[in-house]
Amino acid sequence: MQSERPDVDGSVFETERRLRVDLAAAFRLAAQFNWHESVGNHFSASLSPDGRRFLMNPRWRHFSGIRASELLALDADDDRTMERPDAPDPSAWAIHGQLHARLPQARSILHLHPPYATAVAALADPTVPPIDQNTARFYNRIAVDRAYGGIADSAAEGARLADILGNRRVLMMGNHGVLVVAPTIAEAFEDLYFLERACQTLVLAYSTGQPLNVMSPELAERTAVDWEDYSGMSFAHFDELKRALDRQDPAYAS
Repeated sequence: MQSERPDVDGSVFETERRLRVDLAAAFRLAAQFNWHESVGNHFSASLSPDGRRFLMNPRWRHFSGIRASELLALDADDDRTMERPDAPDPSAWAIHGQLHARLPQARSILHLHPPYATAVAALADPTVPPIDQNTARFYNRIAVDRAYGGIADSAAEGARLADILGNRRVLMMGNHGVLVVAPTIAEAFEDLYFLERACQTLVLAYSTGQPLNVMSPELAERTAVDWEDYSGMSFAHFDELKRALDRQDPAYAS
């Protein structure tokens, strides 16, 4: 089954099934890539056109075992969500509930603490300078939060993060981790994949102690724009990764 795309038609049931399978695959793949952290962190995907109804992982479940049928269907307007026995993680609800309510273009939201991106987020300067093709992909396209105030567990904190992210797709969360949003799960996963690769390159370059060879603004912007011509690669890559999952353990889709 191919990954969901913005122009795919189908019944509401089929659309939700496809979203559930893709989101479950994203969790399994994040665990394989060692981006996960204990039983925390959270991914979500919009179900409704306005984004306010969305899927998200159950509270404190390891990414490596999540199945499509186990994903929670939540409503950002439901004030009693956290009173229910199957309530999601408080931080997940604070962040994803507010972002889905305030940013309808954020159809898929991936938040986690991958090693290299989190290392960069921990620096006094958590920006990603354009020193190679992958870092240039994000030139002038990353929002940066420099006002970490502890674990996000309130609607006000989620709203603050939504305001900082605005219309960008990547939020570097200082002293915290990263958050990526996109129109589809495949595109969000691809951005996250390349962000972690970019931060790995940056950390390795910093570790040499040598000066960085930073691209000119003109070259960096041209490279970032060039990346847009490869947007279809997101779906091809995600489909290839899902095929590998199908061979290893197709239970994620159940």
